Amino acid sequence: MESFIAACAQFEILPMRVEDNLQIAWQTIKACKDATKADLIVLPETFTTGFTPIGGLSALWEAAEPIPGRWSDIGEKWAKELDTTLCFPVYERGEQKGIVYNSALLIGPSGILGSYRKTHPFPTERLAANGWTTRGEIPFCVKTPFANVGIVICYDGDFPELARVTAMKGAEVICRPSAFLRTFDQWELTNRARAYDNHVYWIATNTVGKDASGSHFFGSSMIIHPSGQKLAQARNGNEYIWATLTPDPIKTIYPGSSIPQWFDHIEDRNIRSYEGILEDGRSAFDPAKRIPNE
Repeated sequence: MESFIAACAQFEILPMRVEDNLQIAWQTIKACKDATKADLIVLPETFTTGFTPIGGLSALWEAAEPIPGRWSDIGEKWAKELDTTLCFPVYERGEQKGIVYNSALLIGPSGILGSYRKTHPFPTERLAANGWTTRGEIPFCVKTPFANVGIVICYDGDFPELARVTAMKGAEVICRPSAFLRTFDQWELTNRARAYDNHVYWIATNTVGKDASGSHFFGSSMIIHPSGQKLAQARNGNEYIWATLTPDPIKTIYPGSSIPQWFDHIEDRNIRSYEGILEDGRSAFDPAKRIPNE
């Protein structure tokens, strides 16, 4: 990994107003690049349409684009013009009508580096709850000129196993584009824990403003050091944040500390003690409602 600048571009998404959202996104990332010289900019989850689709799955399938397609073409144009890498999260129109993936592309100045489909749709977006998202199955990590970059999307970040397997694939940086609607405490906890669990930089961009469901997003995008230290945090409006990510971040116990670090959460796993971890299960406590995870 090389030293580089990572940024979160946080802004309000207007439900199903694609052209307006593209304009807002361009203005935000252009200002961010001009001010920070960021090498990697992470946009919010489903930034072209908003999280909850007006008109449901049918309307979303009609509005969405395949990958590659028009939206990815725009992302490639932006990345080339700005000479930066974008984490570019959009709904992806599937091969058959009614199939929509919650996806994110990694796009560099030379073009698309790869794409990821959300593996853990939130219960309300699952098809089993009359939602709209078909889940993906494959974790993501790709080599870029500055770092090995992984992607998880919003609710994905609640699952230590996914962050761990992404780190096992070699990720040094994990992007978490989000439309996170729960509590700030859960948002901060999961971001910091996943970074510390796996000794990775964690770039988490959240949406602000009102969702089509009537819920309000609180923003608070953040960039986390592999020690769990917060390097930058946004408020709850349209803004961007950035931080310089440096190689060899776990030589000391904390940034700026004189105490050397002698542990590695990946290498120090006792995998013989994990029997059953990949079996189906459920919490010992019941939620208010269970929605099939399909």
